[in-house]
Amino acid sequence: MTDATSIATRYIALWNETNADRRQALLADLWIEDGTYVDPLMQGSGYNQIDALISAVHQRFPTFRFALLGQPDGYGNNLRFSWQLGPEGADGPIKGTDFVTLGNGRLKEVVGFLDQVPAAG
Repeated sequence: MTDATSIATRYIALWNETNADRRQALLADLWIEDGTYVDPLMQGSGYNQIDALISAVHQRFPTFRFALLGQPDGYGNNLRFSWQLGPEGADGPIKGTDFVTLGNGRLKEVVGFLDQVPAAG
């Protein structure tokens, strides 16, 4: 069984990393080289595209941070966890759930769902 909490914690740390060089190192450690990410708003494959997605979130929400919600769980090569995005230490206005498929213990595919998004105003 995979350690869902460890993987989810490392994944959240990756999304919170603002230093491009450290983020690239975290990507290479956590994902397989041709891994994919998709959610209702964006998608990418490979380190460069996934890094660009993360960078775009930092640009759009420069003061927000990701945090895990609840307990990650998993079985075999699959895991899921929920998260929030918002000001550090506060209830985040954006929440989601990610479903992950692993390959050789590293992220192969992440499919994200947005559970709560503020209405456009």
